[in-house]
Parts: sequence; structure tokens; C-alpha cells
Amino acid sequence: MRLSLGALCSVASLGLVSPFAIPSWNGYARSNTRLSAGKDGKEVKEADRGTLQSSEDWLDAAVQSTLDKGGFDESSFLVGILGDLHIDPRKYDEYQEGHSHWVPIFDRAKKAHGNAALVSLGDLGESKNCDHNPANPSELFAGTTQCHELAAEFLSSFDIPYEVIGGNHDLEGIDEFRTDQENLEVFMKAHGKPTPQFCRKIADKTLLVGLGSTIFREAPYTSHEVIIDQKQIDWFEQLLIDHPADEGWKIFVFTHAPPNGSGLRVLQENHVVNGCCWLNHSNEAQCKKFIELVREHRCIKAWFSGHFHLGQDYQDSITFPTIPREEGPYPNRGSCVFAQTSVMRGGTSRDGRQQSRLLRGNKDGFEICTVDHQSGGKIRLDATITYKDTGHEVGVYAHDDEAYDHDNYFKVYQPQESDKHYFCGAETDEECSITDDEPVTKETRVWWRLSSGRVLGVMDGMLLEYDSSTLAPLGLVIYPEDLLGKTITVVDSGIDECVLDDEDSMESLECDDNYLEREQAIIIHDPETNKITVVQPNEDGSYWRKIVRNKIARMKEKRREQAAVQYALERLWLEPDVAKKSIESTWGPYTTTSGNAF
Repeated sequence: MRLSLGALCSVASLGLVSPFAIPSWNGYARSNTRLSAGKDGKEVKEADRGTLQSSEDWLDAAVQSTLDKGGFDESSFLVGILGDLHIDPRKYDEYQEGHSHWVPIFDRAKKAHGNAALVSLGDLGESKNCDHNPANPSELFAGTTQCHELAAEFLSSFDIPYEVIGGNHDLEGIDEFRTDQENLEVFMKAHGKPTPQFCRKIADKTLLVGLGSTIFREAPYTSHEVIIDQKQIDWFEQLLIDHPADEGWKIFVFTHAPPNGSGLRVLQENHVVNGCCWLNHSNEAQCKKFIELVREHRCIKAWFSGHFHLGQDYQDSITFPTIPREEGPYPNRGSCVFAQTSVMRGGTSRDGRQQSRLLRGNKDGFEICTVDHQSGGKIRLDATITYKDTGHEVGVYAHDDEAYDHDNYFKVYQPQESDKHYFCGAETDEECSITDDEPVTKETRVWWRLSSGRVLGVMDGMLLEYDSSTLAPLGLVIYPEDLLGKTITVVDSGIDECVLDDEDSMESLECDDNYLEREQAIIIHDPETNKITVVQPNEDGSYWRKIVRNKIARMKEKRREQAAVQYALERLWLEPDVAKKSIESTWGPYTTTSGNAF
């Protein structure tokens, strides 16, 4: 059974493996090798589970450690977590291989306690034509009826209960379905889901909770933003209220993209600049809501996401609620551990890694592990989390960062309090020279907080906006070609006193007794030409540029341009190459500060 809106969570069979085989030492899991009696009296070598071990050896050591600590009980559980599948029916053998890696894990869990489940984080089908529909050779496979039925067949084949939530590609059946709602209904029907979200009771006082993306065609900006609708958000908040930490509840959350404030590694060149890093990225209030819920409700113990197609060998593929003081300010992530999940098939990986997540825990805490599909399904412990009480825990990484070679390429800069930074607020001088009159270079690292509370920063030659609370990157403001070699200054642009010319002036909205914000202008100066660019905020006060429109809008724009090409070919008799080059589009809404159209 699964949850319907307003109902209690469905109940899985109850019980797992106590996860604490490795003691901590100086903040990391200490290598600890010993011999203990295993099945059939055979000695089992419990090596450092923070390195990849064969599935059999790793599971033997894990189960034995549980038996040494008293055995299994009703709080034990195990969950397999699959990242973006992007199933291509032409390459189905790779998924069958990945399936075979999970079989011994689930078999062992079913024998030990029975509290096992599988969770898919969405993006079930490949976002390209997969030779699946001869009648429409240009149709994308993702989001189609065929896609969801094949995905349901695959997820059902593990022979344990499964849950799935929608990602940004799961409603992409744009040729088959006219609306998001029609597409969503087929998705839910294929997977036996009464609602886009789910709630499953996996063990005593332990819930698995998932929230799914429900908007694609109607996305306000890029269709690849993962959008949780308000109905789900309200449901989620009420569920947290009804299952408080002080009553012993432990909730593990699953979404396709992570929430703002998770601290996970992101792709600057893709998800940051396009505004699709975080849940509900373009909606400022909703984007902040998820981390606010995490901070308020300490029953949330872990949050798993995919979306970035990055591996699990980086230490910042897992983030803890607190961090060492020398690394930066207290991040305020409540009691929640955030974990990035990789991909199963090689062709969908951005860094060459093929991995899934294994979650196992009980009343004392939980482990986050990696199932490595490139090494035949070997398993590695990544982090151990021990509950201190209902609202606090201690997290320990089980190994050092395994991916130094990719660090600079894949890791986006995030401001730290120790960086060079400025507070350009009402208490400062009328001018903040952000770059100290030095031109911006690729190495420039600086950030500042405006009087409005907005945070901007420079990294890799780009001007970016960051969330004012979490300092997570929100999006691109200025491209490198428009910023390199130039200086940045924040100057006062308002008036000293609130003086109105008439009672009906709209300025009265900014002149109440509580108005403390100082009006400022961000100016970029080119010392070679003396050209000055004023960086204007968006209508909502933000600065990051919501550049990409949704896929349906862009598809229509391309059709209009193609119609113009045909016109040039048929009416103007231009050569094909010349016709294509002669076409350009124009967009609104604003190109000038003038109050007149002409």
C-alpha cells in the first residue's frame, strides 16, 4: 500500500542491521580489521568498510557486526536508492547488470529482518529518441507511456516494495500528452501511485517520504527546474508536524533535486547558470521553504537527491548538519544529512562514475554507503551517523575524498565567511569598492551583501547571486566576457530623506517607518573605455538572470524561426545557408529605462 493525500503512511514489513561496526577516530571512520565467527562457523574478516569490498564480504562483516551488538530488531531497515535512470531500451542490458548487483543485498536484508525497500529518484527515461516509436522518429523517450511502463517493469523486478518520485524529465512526453496533468496521471498509473508524493513506514518510528516534480510544460522558466507543487509542500509540512522528533520519529526524504542549503556539489556551467540547481529554484519563497522546514523539524534525519549525474566519491556528495569551525559558519541544516546519488548507466554519468546509494540503519543511527556498478557491485561505507538524542547526531566520513582530479572542474565556489567580503549596508559609506579598483580576473574571489540583504559574488570571471541565508549559488548575473578586466563598485543611488511630490506617489510604498533598506546601484566600470554598466535587479528584487524559458516555449520559437526560413527560401529565393543566417529573433520585455515606447 502507498499513501494517499491525508492518509497515514503505508507500512512495510518491519526490522535491519545495526550499522555501527567501525568506531570513529579523529573525525573519520578508523580502519578496524578483526576476525569473528561468520556463517557456518567460518571466520569473517571485518576489514575497513570505507574501502570497496566484494558484496559478500562487506555484507558478511555488516551482518556480523549487528549480531555482535545484539542482533536485529523492529527498528532495523535497509533501502536501495537509485539515481537518475534515464533508461534507454536499446541499452537495457546495463540496467540488468545493475539489477544483479542489488539482488544479494536485498536477499540478505529479507532474510535478516524483512524491512527493505527500493526508492527511485526519478528521471526514468532517456531524453532523446530511442528508436521506440517508428511512427514518430523524433519523439523523446522520456515521459512517454512506454517509458513509464518499462521503468515500472524494471523497478518491480527487484522483488521488494518500491517507491518513485518524478524528476524534471518524467513529464517530457510532449508529443503524446497535451498537458502536464495528463502526463502526470500516466506516470502515477504506471507506478501504482495515488499521489505524486509518497510516505512509507519502513521500520518502527521510521518513515520514507518522497516529493515529486509535477510541472514541465507550464514551468515559468526552464522546464528542467524541479518543481514541487504547493499542495505537496503543505502536505509535507503537516506530516512533519504530526511526526515530531521528540516522539522518536525519524524521517528520510527523497527528491529529484536537492533543496537550497544542502551544501552539495553542483554543476556551475549547467544547473547554476540555468537556474535549476535546487527544488523550486526560481520561486524565492518556495526555494527557501525546504531548508526552513529542515531547520525547524529535527525529525528529518537525511535527504537523498540525484539530478546532477555526479559520483559519490567526493566528500561533499554527503554533507552533515554541522561543519568544523575552520571551514566556515554554522550552516544550520537542522539534524539532516544530505546525500547526492549518482547514476547506474555509464552513458548518463558526467564524471564517469556509476553508483547507487545504500541506506541502512536502526534506532541508534544509520549508514550511507555506495554500491559501485563499475566494480561488479562492490560496496563501500561512506558515512556513519550516530544519534546522540532525538535532535542531535554525530556524523563521520568513512574515507577521504576519492576524487581530487575532478575537484576544480565540478565544484562550484560557495562564499565562506573567511573569504574577502563586504557589507554594503545602511551603516557603511556611500561607496563600496568591491574589487578595490582592481580589474576582475579568473582568480578573483569576492562577495558582498547589499543593504537589501541580497548577496552577490565573483568567481571564475562571472558575477553570481547567492542565497542570503544559505549562501548557496542561485544563478548567473553577468557573463565573463562582460566582466573580466572591469571593476565593480556599489554606490548609493537613493535620496537622504523621504520627500514626496504628491500624496499618490508610488514612492510612498518605500517610505514607512519600518523602511530601512538603502537604495543602491551596482556599477561595472571598464577602465580602458570608461564605459559604465549598471546592473539592474529583476522586478522581484533578485539579480540572477532567469534566462532559459520552458521547453514548450522554446519549441514554438524554433518553429517560428523555421517558418521565417521557409519564407526566405520560397519568397525571397535565398540559398539555404544564407536564409538560415539571415534570421534573428527579438525578445522582451525591457531594453531601456525610458518611459516611452519610442
